[in-house]
Amino acid sequence: MALVIVEQPKEGVALVRLNRPEARNALSVPLRRELAAAFTVLAADEAIRAAVLTGDARAFAAGADLAEMADLDVRGAMARPTQALSAPIEKFPKPLIAAIEGACLGGGLELALMADILVAGEGARLGLPEIKVGVLPGNGGTQRLPRLVGRPAAMLMLLTGEPVGARRALEMGLISELAPEGGALDRALEIAGRVGAMPPIAAMLIKELVNEGAEASLPAAQTMERRAMALLFATDDRQEGVRAFLEKRRPVFRGR
Repeated sequence: MALVIVEQPKEGVALVRLNRPEARNALSVPLRRELAAAFTVLAADEAIRAAVLTGDARAFAAGADLAEMADLDVRGAMARPTQALSAPIEKFPKPLIAAIEGACLGGGLELALMADILVAGEGARLGLPEIKVGVLPGNGGTQRLPRLVGRPAAMLMLLTGEPVGARRALEMGLISELAPEGGALDRALEIAGRVGAMPPIAAMLIKELVNEGAEASLPAAQTMERRAMALLFATDDRQEGVRAFLEKRRPVFRGR
């Protein structure tokens, strides 16, 4: 059985589903390998302009597979390929939307935080409970969460291990949008369709600038921004966008 299912529900949009329902989509190494392979293929597919990552109604992903780690020592923990297998998702150049229902915990939340836009259903629970079993979030949780929600809120979640509901997650800035329970995927696909209709080179540059600019000084980031803006003036899509605006019609962007 495939642990990751890739579909194309609409033009330009890929839907990536975690498919380990018996374990609430716990992120085993085999699942991570399939996920990395899927995103490697999608990154190179010019027909795909945006992607949605989701689980099922019970869980986006309930965390890492603890059974795999039960007998690990320090050397075994350091040798786990988690970080390497996350790279194709972290570095995915196209807009990525996470659609979250049910449990989004531990490694599942760390995975969701790699997305650009997070949509959660009303009944979703998001948290990093690793401290409860004597470890810590080791795939970006202690670093991404404070940058996203601020140190006080992040420390509360990290040190208590307690999850927050979707509404509280929205208030904290942990998610982008709240959907009715069971409606996260439909809303994420709607957003992906809208994003996929935008000029893809501009979309990829916006994602790159936001991510890289966050780690740079403001003057350096603004220099990067000006250069990216100038590059877009050489694209056919920029010309099409201006012509369509002046001609009062819908633009057709081709990624050139």
